[in-house]
Amino acid sequence: MTGLLPEGFHDRLPPFADAAARLERRVLDTAFAHGYEQVDPPLVEFEAALRRRLKAGGARDSVRFVDPASQATLAVRPDITAQVGRIAATRMAHHPRPVRLSYAGPVIRLRGGQLRPERAARQIGCELIGRDSVAAAREVVGVAIEALQAAGLEGLSIDFTLPDLLGELTGDLAPDTLARLREALDGKDAAGVAAIDRAFLPLIEAAGPFDAALARLRDSAHGPALASRIDGLAEIAASVPAGVALTLDPTERHGFEYQSWLGFSLFQTGVPVEVGRGGSYTIVHDDEAEEPAIGFSLYADAILDAGLAPVERRRLFVPVGADPAAAAELREQGWVTVAALEADDTPEAQLCTHILTPEGPKPA
Repeated sequence: MTGLLPEGFHDRLPPFADAAARLERRVLDTAFAHGYEQVDPPLVEFEAALRRRLKAGGARDSVRFVDPASQATLAVRPDITAQVGRIAATRMAHHPRPVRLSYAGPVIRLRGGQLRPERAARQIGCELIGRDSVAAAREVVGVAIEALQAAGLEGLSIDFTLPDLLGELTGDLAPDTLARLREALDGKDAAGVAAIDRAFLPLIEAAGPFDAALARLRDSAHGPALASRIDGLAEIAASVPAGVALTLDPTERHGFEYQSWLGFSLFQTGVPVEVGRGGSYTIVHDDEAEEPAIGFSLYADAILDAGLAPVERRRLFVPVGADPAAAAELREQGWVTVAALEADDTPEAQLCTHILTPEGPKPA
């Protein structure tokens, strides 16, 4: 068993662990520049309290165990967003709204999925709590894109959805009929939708490249009822930087079960799964009052495992007897220096790309 790890867990070695740290730092620095201050909740909480804040069955994904000190059941977090909501609703309940918070840390899930078999992952994100307006959504989407671009990622795209759309349009449908309609729309089953109510067929057609899909949604029979949401989506999309591809799938619900009026997924060319997800939702206070919020989470492992995060290894070998002041000055310029500890040490042995000479750095 020496060196083996449980299924769904893995080591990240140099230089990829360094790339992960740089990715995380650049995302958090971008968030900080927009006013999102970092919080650092613990990896473990009381299971009952965490379950109360985890929505859409997320508590089923948590690893639980009995605390030998309190004899209470504890849970390892499968998601950090719920913990940020707890902090905002309790420790920072007095803070003027909106409150902007960022976070980064490990999450552990009870089991992996087909697309994401890993059980341990790094989650990075931002939450804007106290607002879920179009202006708030525009800011959050913009910060997510800027953070990914600051981390060196290109070929980004966003897929927007309206998670509670059917709830707004089907208030008079029987629960079993609504369930069948959701299933048919999820599967893009036009025949199944038509058998229930042909008026919902345009929702399948209103999916694809953003501008065309939004126009079809606006022209549908449901367009007038959705006018404010359509206008909001158009305003958010107009703020997205050029070069970021936009799509729309108004009835997509998978993974957005706890979102309210807006959801979005972030993709990058070359990564087979989404690299981030966000949207609007509510957090629950101790008095059961609900507060609007909107945010996003980025999945660093998806980016790193696809080999798309920049991996740098520019190491400068400093031979025995070299000027330490020169090495210090080069570190200030961004070089990584590796000092020889013995006279016969070599750049190759220390995985260095350059060597410090009296004339300055030279390729090794």
